Amino acid sequence: MILEAAALDVRPGLEADFELAFAEAREVVAASPGFVSLDLRRSVERPSRYLLLVRWERLEDHTVGFRQGPLYPRWKALLHHFYDPFPTVEHFREL
Repeated sequence: MILEAAALDVRPGLEADFELAFAEAREVVAASPGFVSLDLRRSVERPSRYLLLVRWERLEDHTVGFRQGPLYPRWKALLHHFYDPFPTVEHFREL
C-alpha cells in the first residue's frame, strides 16, 4: 500500500469553491484502478491549506495509471487552478 501526501495551498478566498470542486474530483480519482481511499483535511492554523492523503494499491496506480490515464485531465481541470504554489506530492510506504 502506498500513501500519497500533498499539502494543497488554495488561493485565499477560494476555499468554498475549491471544496465544491473537490467533491466532484473525489469521484474522479475514486474511479481510478488501484485507488483505495482518500482523506482531505483543512488546516486549523492556515484555513487556505488542505492536506490530501490518498491510498493506492501500488505506486504505479497513481504515477502511471491515474496521472497518465484518461481520468487525470478532468481532475486537473477541476482543481489545478486553485493552487498557489502548485503542490509537491510525495509517496510513502508503510514500515
